Amino acid sequence: MKLDILAFGAHPDDVELGSAATIAKEVSLGKKVGIIDLTRGELGTRGSAELRKIEATNAAKILGAVVRENLGFADGFFTNDKEHQLEIIKMIRKYQPDIVLCNAIDDRHIDHGKGSKLVSDACFLSGLQKIETEMDGQSQEKWRPKFVYHYIQWKNIEPDFVVDVTGFIDKKIDAVMAYSSQFFDPDSKEPETPITSKNFTDSIVYRARDLGRLIGADHAEGFTVERYVAVDSLDKLI
Repeated sequence: MKLDILAFGAHPDDVELGSAATIAKEVSLGKKVGIIDLTRGELGTRGSAELRKIEATNAAKILGAVVRENLGFADGFFTNDKEHQLEIIKMIRKYQPDIVLCNAIDDRHIDHGKGSKLVSDACFLSGLQKIETEMDGQSQEKWRPKFVYHYIQWKNIEPDFVVDVTGFIDKKIDAVMAYSSQFFDPDSKEPETPITSKNFTDSIVYRARDLGRLIGADHAEGFTVERYVAVDSLDKLI
């Protein structure tokens, strides 16, 4: 199945927190979007890997993703090496996305930066003919995505571009809160973490609102790039 967009996250919920509104908008425009989680989030303070799997499935349904897979890398300990790169290359060649979304280049959680570099490197390597991979006993053709964009996570990184997601912020909140074990719950008896506060949950909206304010929209999501963003002409910007 060829996808238009393939979104990678180091943990289940990364994609939702960073780019859920953009994904929901693209799905509404008829784009086919898939999600690949690198780990099961088994080191998360709250919940469990089994519960995260259920939550991830529910979040994908909310967003309209046509597929979601988990590569089962070791949470906290995966590395950017040949073994892990090849597994991601297989996913890229399997789904042949034009656009790849992935973790922030620099962030509080060490897996975010590692995952970002790992996916970015694999996107390049996937386009090399002499790297041979197989899936289900069949040789895969080389494939390199046209664009790799990094969503913004914990840190307030200055975006290189923003997407107007007016009308889709509620869908993002629904997808994020599908991970009920991970975020604000006044009745929870589990330990507090930096993402379980009401302030963090509120920040999902007020950060999107602030980015939207800067472009004259209700809400927006920001992304960074590794190469220049090009436009056909001066009037193609909003």
